[in-house]
Amino acid sequence: MKLASYVHDGAAGVGVLDDADDITPLPGVTQIDESVADLLATFVPGGPTIPLADVTLRAASPAPSKVFCVGLNYLSHVEETKRDLPVYPVLFPKFASNLIGANEPIRVPEESTQVDYEGELAVIIGRRGRRITEEDAMEHVLGVAVANDVTMRDYQYKTHQWLQGKAWDGSTPIGPVLVTPDEVDLANAGIRTILNGETVQNSDLSRLIFSIPTLIAKISEFTVLEPGDIILTGTPSGVGFRRDPQVFLHPGDHVTVEIDGVGRLDSAVVAE
Repeated sequence: MKLASYVHDGAAGVGVLDDADDITPLPGVTQIDESVADLLATFVPGGPTIPLADVTLRAASPAPSKVFCVGLNYLSHVEETKRDLPVYPVLFPKFASNLIGANEPIRVPEESTQVDYEGELAVIIGRRGRRITEEDAMEHVLGVAVANDVTMRDYQYKTHQWLQGKAWDGSTPIGPVLVTPDEVDLANAGIRTILNGETVQNSDLSRLIFSIPTLIAKISEFTVLEPGDIILTGTPSGVGFRRDPQVFLHPGDHVTVEIDGVGRLDSAVVAE
């Protein structure tokens, strides 16, 4: 099942997207919240629909209370950064104001000259939990989406903390839709990033150092996970900062992130 978070005629909504690209709105739902998992469990197709072409897509979860990002979660990316293999997930935050939908361009801010791409799988929480075990973790997952953890490298490395390079407003597309886990091979799905027609990242989810259940268990040890919260699970090797010569995003570029079974996130790059 696929879920779209959208705006239609000025009103926000969340609905089920069918194979004909029509959205059936979930009644009374304006964002991913505690009601969505229960509504999906009893969902029956039928009723009024909205054509996908008539809506503006928002981020797959547009108003999370928390966004957790994982650094260095593919062995190949650890190797290209020349860092030690992590024994605990490298975590940093983003904020709801950082997120954009699939219809919105990536805006290059005038302050940064090193804007980088990072194709990632986003995990969206559907049920509240604290101290969740790995065995129970997937019961708390509503779905997954494609993400691009756009990073301002010159700001990221101003200090040993990464926040200032990762949390720029309107910088992180997630979408176009949320796909429930039963439709995705989360153990092996391929992930790739394509910049101006050239594949610059190419891997699969089997190469994650910390699995989705492990990440959920580790994070929920220290904080409650709420419906709508997002975990960005890390990026493979091939980021622009580690290339020789380095490659960064500029106005006029076009960057795509694909994950098999999840979707394709196409983003134009423009000047802010």
